[in-house]
Amino acid sequence: MNSTQTDRHIIWSNMSLDPDDWRDGYKEFLEINELNDDPNDENELYKWMVETNEDYLADEQMNLDVQLSQPIIVIGDIGRWNGRVMGYKTIDSGNIKDCLYSDTDYTEWYVDKYGDLRADAAHHDGTNHYLYRVFKDTATESQIENLKYKLYEGKATRADITRITRRLGDEIAAVYGFHIPKQRVAKEQAR
Repeated sequence: MNSTQTDRHIIWSNMSLDPDDWRDGYKEFLEINELNDDPNDENELYKWMVETNEDYLADEQMNLDVQLSQPIIVIGDIGRWNGRVMGYKTIDSGNIKDCLYSDTDYTEWYVDKYGDLRADAAHHDGTNHYLYRVFKDTATESQIENLKYKLYEGKATRADITRITRRLGDEIAAVYGFHIPKQRVAKEQAR
C-alpha cells in the first residue's frame, strides 16, 4: 500500500478509507469471482473494503519481517480522556513487523521525512502518536534504563532518545525502495 506524500511514506492506514476509492476494485472482485452480489450494496462494499485493507496489513507485516539485532522501543505521546502523557513499551523481538500492531480504532504507520517509523492511532479517548526506534548495539543496560526512566517521568528529550537509539527508516526504505535523507550523524562521521 506504500503511497507517498511530501513528508511521509505511508506503510499502511485505515484512517481515511473512502468507499468511492474502492468501488471499482469491489466490482472487479465480484466479476472475477463470478459473484451475483449487488455491486451497489454500500454495506457489502464497506465490509469488503475493510477486510481487504486488513489483508494489506498482513502483507505489510510479511514485507517488514526484518530482524534487528536489538529490541525496538516504542515511545508514545498518549491521548487520554484526562490529558496527554508520555509512555513507552519495548518490542523485545526486535522485528520490524511486530511494530505493525494496534489495538486502537484507526491507525496509520509511516516513515517521516527524517527516516523515523511513526504511527498515529485514534481511539475513543483521543489520538496516540508513536515513535519506533531500535536500541543501538552500543547502548548499555544502564543507558537503556536511564532512558526508560526519563520517558516514564516525561523528561526525555530528542537528544536522550537519539543518543542510544537509531531510526528504522533505513531498513524500511530498503524494503520498499524509497529514498530518505541520510542521517546527519552519518554525514558528520564521514568527514
